Amino acid sequence: MSDKTNKDFVSLDGESYYVKNPLSKMEKALPLRTLSEEDFRHWQDYGYVIVKNAIAREKALTLFDTACDFQQLNKSDPATWYPPKQFKTELEEHLYIYGFVEMYQHQLQWDIRQSERVYNAFVDIWDTEALWVTLDRVNLNPPNIGNRSRARIPATDKGFDIHLHWDVNTKHQLLPQRVQGIIALNDSDDSTGGFQCCPALFKDYDNWLLSQPDDRDPVRPDIREAGYPIVQPRLEAGDMLIFNGWLAHGVKQNSSENGIRSVFYLSMMPALNDNARLTASRVDSWRNLSTPCWNKTLIGDQDRHESLRYGPAELTPLGEKLLGLMSWQEGEQ
Repeated sequence: MSDKTNKDFVSLDGESYYVKNPLSKMEKALPLRTLSEEDFRHWQDYGYVIVKNAIAREKALTLFDTACDFQQLNKSDPATWYPPKQFKTELEEHLYIYGFVEMYQHQLQWDIRQSERVYNAFVDIWDTEALWVTLDRVNLNPPNIGNRSRARIPATDKGFDIHLHWDVNTKHQLLPQRVQGIIALNDSDDSTGGFQCCPALFKDYDNWLLSQPDDRDPVRPDIREAGYPIVQPRLEAGDMLIFNGWLAHGVKQNSSENGIRSVFYLSMMPALNDNARLTASRVDSWRNLSTPCWNKTLIGDQDRHESLRYGPAELTPLGEKLLGLMSWQEGEQ
């Protein structure tokens, strides 16, 4: 059994963590559970790993259908994919274009979060059993045309770029560690777009850094002439992709004629039960179906909030710990 107090992990927000050694150089203490030795080497060398059939294909497709219903989107009728929208903020419009579905606490989402195979994959990544699951959303991304066109989002020269970015500030001297994950809810291909990344840059980062100017962008890499190819891993419904925040990645737009790409954002991080405020906010979000507050891009559905659609999800004993309702310290609550 690993140290359930997570004393080696320091975080204020449950997103970025500070550890003694980067995850890419971590030496395992616990035996691998879900990942193979080859999977773990690929994770450390290239910054991502794909867990095939992390959940049952049928379970993934059911959540896909549920997300379509949530959005009042008929997957067989493109006329329903681009309804007229009035946006209150620029952020709301951008999230709509990127395909975010503001559902966080549906029972189907929790059924996946509570999966032993999914949980054990993140135990392999962090080398601790005491984890929290992220309270995150589903994505539905039809072809990026009409009012979902990427051209509606002004391009910038620096900072976040949906095409390619890091999830951490790569100039931070403490080397913040962050882990992200997605579960494919349907099959994807090159034309429907989706997750893309630059694994060669991750592997060669230290050498690449030597040639960069002091004023380089800390969240957007410049690889235009560096010979680091961008790749798009192929995912099928039920597959899970886990990636390191130091892996430059992005989302390729959907250029298909009539395909929808759908994923469920799911990750796990070391639990922070000593952070009473953060713990309480997580439990409140589950119990009352309030919109989680761990990230400023979480805004809740503006037309009909999920709290008006269904009640709290039922949790297993593992789910209670992954939420924070029950502490990983045995006997604490």
